[in-house]
Amino acid sequence: MRELKIRYKRSALGIAWSLLNPLSQIIILAFLFRSVLDLNIPHYASFVFVGVLAWTWFSGAVTTAAFAITSNAELVRRPGFPTYVLPLITVASNGVHFVLALPMMLVVTVLDGGRVGASLLCLPAVMAAQFAFTAGLAYFVAATHVRFRDTQHLVSIATMLAFYLTPVFYSSAVVPAQYRFLHYANPMAVLLDAYRSILMDGVWPSLVPLAGLTIASCCVLATGMLLFRRMSLSFAEEI
Repeated sequence: MRELKIRYKRSALGIAWSLLNPLSQIIILAFLFRSVLDLNIPHYASFVFVGVLAWTWFSGAVTTAAFAITSNAELVRRPGFPTYVLPLITVASNGVHFVLALPMMLVVTVLDGGRVGASLLCLPAVMAAQFAFTAGLAYFVAATHVRFRDTQHLVSIATMLAFYLTPVFYSSAVVPAQYRFLHYANPMAVLLDAYRSILMDGVWPSLVPLAGLTIASCCVLATGMLLFRRMSLSFAEEI
């Protein structure tokens, strides 16, 4: 709540900006790739809606995680304060925007011809996998930025490049066969396909990729936490 209050302090629209920002991107992408350069993807409005919202949660959390420690020096220096919660707050606060947009996303998918079924029961598991994966990267970025202040710029470039390597506005089906393995090595590609299976097709996501994603997410989270714990010993002196 503290993070959200600071972010939207003295803002006329407040937390509504969390919906307006991705909506503007969705409108532009839907117009561009349906009316100008048609990608021939059925129900493209809901297709890109799901992709943009999931990607916005991920990219927003990883980008802001760079300042999780450096922007909270007074808390980090406070004896006994659990610094490990700060990167989690960036992931959770950006995740709140995703959760708030879920009802609108469901309405759009249904109006656009999507099917909603029992597969919705799997949605919390997919969200948990994304939370774990994003949190692991957030720990790494937050800890690294304390020592190397160029981290924020490197993360911005990396997320920009990753946007085009992730099927946010195009389908995984168009990826050439020779690059399919590299494509699915991207955890966000697996996540977006799982979200679309649940929210648009009304079917259960593929078990093998989702199980692999869950294992990879847990490994990334454990590695990020170990690195963060080791580097956190010198946070108070370095910030």
